[in-house]
Amino acid sequence: MTPELRVPQCVGIDESALAHLNPARRLGPKLVYGLVIFSSAFLLFQVQPLIAKIILPWFGGVAAVWITCLLFFQAVLLLGYLYAHLLARIFHARTQGRIHAALLAVSLLTLPILPKQSWKPAGPEHPAGHILVLLGLTIGLPFFLLSATSPLLQSWYARTRASAATYRFYALSNAGSMVALLTYPVLFEPFLTSRHQAIEWSVAYAAVAILCAALGLAPRNDETAAEKFSAAESTRPDWRTMALWAALAACGSALLLAVTNHVSQNIAAVPLLWVIPLCLYLLSFILCFEGRAWYHRGVFLRLVGLALAAMTFALTPSLAEISLRTTILLYCAGLFICCMFCHGELARLKPPPGHLTSFYLMSALGGALGAAFVALAAPQIFSGYYELHTALAACAILVLVVNYRDPGNRFYKARWQPAWLVIVGLVAILIGSLYITARNHSAEAKLIARNFYGELRVYEAVASNGLVLGSGTAIPPSEDMRYRKLMNGTIDHGLQFLSPAKRREPTSYFGVKSGVGIALRAAAAQRPALRVGVIGLGAGTLAAYGRAGDSYTFYEINPLVMKIANEEFTFLKDSPANLNIVLGDARLSLEREPAQGFDVLAVDAFSGDSIPVHLLTREAFALYFHHLKPDGVLAVHISNKYLNLRPVVEAAAMQLGEEAVLVHHEIALAEEIYPSTWILVGGKDGFLGREQIERVGTVLRGSRDDVLWTDDYSSVFPLLR
Repeated sequence: MTPELRVPQCVGIDESALAHLNPARRLGPKLVYGLVIFSSAFLLFQVQPLIAKIILPWFGGVAAVWITCLLFFQAVLLLGYLYAHLLARIFHARTQGRIHAALLAVSLLTLPILPKQSWKPAGPEHPAGHILVLLGLTIGLPFFLLSATSPLLQSWYARTRASAATYRFYALSNAGSMVALLTYPVLFEPFLTSRHQAIEWSVAYAAVAILCAALGLAPRNDETAAEKFSAAESTRPDWRTMALWAALAACGSALLLAVTNHVSQNIAAVPLLWVIPLCLYLLSFILCFEGRAWYHRGVFLRLVGLALAAMTFALTPSLAEISLRTTILLYCAGLFICCMFCHGELARLKPPPGHLTSFYLMSALGGALGAAFVALAAPQIFSGYYELHTALAACAILVLVVNYRDPGNRFYKARWQPAWLVIVGLVAILIGSLYITARNHSAEAKLIARNFYGELRVYEAVASNGLVLGSGTAIPPSEDMRYRKLMNGTIDHGLQFLSPAKRREPTSYFGVKSGVGIALRAAAAQRPALRVGVIGLGAGTLAAYGRAGDSYTFYEINPLVMKIANEEFTFLKDSPANLNIVLGDARLSLEREPAQGFDVLAVDAFSGDSIPVHLLTREAFALYFHHLKPDGVLAVHISNKYLNLRPVVEAAAMQLGEEAVLVHHEIALAEEIYPSTWILVGGKDGFLGREQIERVGTVLRGSRDDVLWTDDYSSVFPLLR
């Protein structure tokens, strides 16, 4: 151990200078503060995917649940920063520590962070408010205090060590956040149940809370550093600078949520991909605030121009069919470059440590406003997903603002010379292109609408002549070949011909040779009247199989789907069967109902290509068979571009002792029939139409227990194609 150098106080040497002579004294407090800041950020961001995954099944398993959770996290982060700012401004250092320690002690009473089953939604009410309240009751206080940890501890550290580079702790905090996000889907989700994760997180939080409280109660008596800290407070940033802090943070936050929404709805809505944009967002913070000048304005201004142009071009309909890998790479790279610009400029504008809580507060305010715009405002003011267009335009405008306001920039003194006018013109062209792309997107659709559960579009088109229907009936070229199609993201959720002669023909994934078509026809051949349950309404295509005397019950979580199915399609109106539509999450509805005695129960509840995990767990399958007759058939639609769902359904069937038959039907463009894969599950002792089903399908014999999903465990990682 290095001996401590003692100097008489009369010499008048600043004690902070002694730290350079004594490395142990310099590194000791920094390591402790750094450990608490890193650990609190790690817990702060590990709890986000954990709690979102726990409540995801309660609200239909759609991507909007994650977006609403991000809004909650940004809003509470703002409250945490506001608390740290007011605490640092109003109270003496020792009083700050006592108040914070007391709140940390109270927060331990809220552990463990497991939401109560009684908080599940009871009906189809708008879920955003319910999610926010539920998160507040479950993790509100711990998350609030963890949010305040980094700015509060940086403030304490700066008051005692004014020469320290306190903003590096901000980079360390974001590093802890990113480590949490990267390790969650690899080290925690695949090996621990959600309940065990919540309990272990609660234990870790208690340990960090105790350590943080000890720091708060520890004496801090460096008067020299405090004088420097107070002197730094004298030059306060003006309101324009503070507004720019908020604007840059808001743009980065809005881009994060908008890109996540776009990826989830239009590419692959799997929780694993939710983490990637957030990691890139945090990485930009780390690099910009780490202190080694990773952000070079000249380089990134050029890159951000290319990124904005590339993402704008990718939004055009002509690029809708580019590969998954290319699309994800393009948007993720674009998001990172734009966030580097926003957060790099934010770092250039950071004030002296005396105003760091104000800086963090305005940054958090901007982040919350950006999240609120995407999660709350956009669904109300836009009929489609235009928040990404808006965020890209805002980023382009901020490029102009940053260059216009900086006296050190070469464009500042030559604001009306050709180079500057060219930049203004390019930004104007970009914004115009975004507007035209959004307008064309709306113009192509007969109807476009959205709500919490996503964007729905109805298109009309004309099929090719000489078409042959699924029943084998030839349609003369002179007949009406128009059809209407319902789209969610890039996925067709129902197609109907408009001609009265053809409009009752089941099409798309539900043709007569599809797995569900075979099951329904085989069951109808044995029973004069069927009871059929359908999870997922879509355009109501399966109602085309209904006969007089049949009873069909559709379970649909999205009220907008029911409205469109009734107003834009006629499958429901034309069906002679007795139809009933139950609004709300299908599983929650079935849990509240007595046994329905279905002959066939079809599960087709995808939103875009997103996977409602809670509808494919072992417990969900047990619930389905509770509502099926002993010889009933469960039909599960597993067509998916990005995930191989066969092992999950197969494992659940084998666990329950049932037989599973895989039925795949190839594409038939002339019939408007799409390739589909269904797994039909029934009792090993026999089920309706078993002979016909086994004749056209493949009986599944094996099982992979390692991919079995339960209510407490699921992972899409091993299922990626």
